[in-house]
Amino acid sequence: MQLSLAAVLAEAARRSPEHVAIVTDRERITYAGLWQDGLRHAAALQSLGVSPGDRVALLAGNVTDFARCYYGVLAAGATVVTIPPMLSPEEAGYLLSDSGASLVLARGEFAGLARAAADSSGVPVRTLGEPHRPDALEPVVEASEPLVSYVSRAPDDVAVVFYTSGTTGRPKGALLTHLNLVMNATVNAFDAHPLSGDDVVLGCLPLFHTFGQSVAMNTTFRVGATLVLQERFDPDDAIDLMRAEGVTVFDGVPTMFVRLAEAAARRDDAPSLRFCVSGGASLPVVVLDRFEKAFSTTLYEGYGLSETSPTASVNQPLFGTRAGSVGHPIWGVEVEIARADVDERVALLKTGEHGEIVVRGHNVFAGYLNAPEATAAAVVDGWFRTGDIGFKDAEGFVHIVDRKKDLIIRGGFNVYPREVEEALMRFPGIAQVAVIGLPDAELGEEVCAVVVPAEDGGVDTAALDAWAREHLGKHKYPRRVEVVTDLPLGPSHKVLKRELRARFGGEN
Repeated sequence: MQLSLAAVLAEAARRSPEHVAIVTDRERITYAGLWQDGLRHAAALQSLGVSPGDRVALLAGNVTDFARCYYGVLAAGATVVTIPPMLSPEEAGYLLSDSGASLVLARGEFAGLARAAADSSGVPVRTLGEPHRPDALEPVVEASEPLVSYVSRAPDDVAVVFYTSGTTGRPKGALLTHLNLVMNATVNAFDAHPLSGDDVVLGCLPLFHTFGQSVAMNTTFRVGATLVLQERFDPDDAIDLMRAEGVTVFDGVPTMFVRLAEAAARRDDAPSLRFCVSGGASLPVVVLDRFEKAFSTTLYEGYGLSETSPTASVNQPLFGTRAGSVGHPIWGVEVEIARADVDERVALLKTGEHGEIVVRGHNVFAGYLNAPEATAAAVVDGWFRTGDIGFKDAEGFVHIVDRKKDLIIRGGFNVYPREVEEALMRFPGIAQVAVIGLPDAELGEEVCAVVVPAEDGGVDTAALDAWAREHLGKHKYPRRVEVVTDLPLGPSHKVLKRELRARFGGEN
């Protein structure tokens, strides 16, 4: 049996050749044009010695070159390794050496990072977007005849290596197969939130990240819709793009929805969107409500990880929505709750019981690269253990309580930061909040709330303390409040709680 993720773009080009695939501030390119570019890039890569199964690192932002190279690598039968541009040379170098990449493709603005990262391993670098450079890929592409068709692969062959954030040590390379990613794009596009070729999707999510790559790009291309790319997220520019390009769908992470709602409150021209999808982190219900009112839309919160391609569950029109939940499992995927204190097997719990979220289905990855022990610990009895704590309610909606590692144990009582954050977000004047546990000699851990004030003022910490005491249990309300101008964000715009714990608690 043969299957390739490259077919996502190839079939869109066959069915809708003249339809616009990508819009940027520099160009508009049709599906036929984008696919021919992909086939020409594939031929160029072959001429540079890239063979089926080789790993090619891609270092680029939200530009057309990302899609050209991504599908070019796949069309050549190789595997894509995406490198976040904000890494240090040492961090990027580790990803190159660990992945065994044979070539790095880097946009010109990241060429310095690519070379510094590749120095230690001797991996060759080809730059993009600056054809005059001696190491530019463009001359090789221009001299190459496009492949007649893409090199197909087996469904279980690895299409993409996504590196996890490394919150518990060195990043691990999650191996995503062609079947994983084709199925995730297909189910997202035709089942979870049906799209059509008439839809216009705003792509603010980083394409190097699994959410932006799979849910925004691959899902959009799966139906032949149009993807409008924004290189760097800016809420006011995003609203302008929505209006100028007739955007109907927006995928984002909670921090984006917070800033878009704030921007919409300053202006009176927020467009009406057909629907939006939030993922990557927990979305406070108060933010969901603000955004839906500002953009006259329905916002569907979902849940997934790099290891699940990424979508595992999401609020869907078929089942209705439930604020504060991450909806139902997507088609063909099971999401259940297991005992978190039993590691050697998966012991499923009953409805309503709290435990570790486990996932089984076509979206579960093939394992971690070069890490058999980590793979064995993560995939048990055919289920992927997510490390997240949650429960399923009587109607089958999945609820995320918190990350297992973020759980605060104060004086022997469990405190789930998500619950405290939801409560504090209802206090007037707070734009964002992150709740963390800090070391305490008497209680083990103490609850600390790190808050970002709304744009129009500050936060009265004494009033917040009184309000929290009234609305939260005695073991839950934060005894310490820190006011900051912004929260540290990772490559996927997730709040980096480990940095907050280091800053305010002296954690190493």
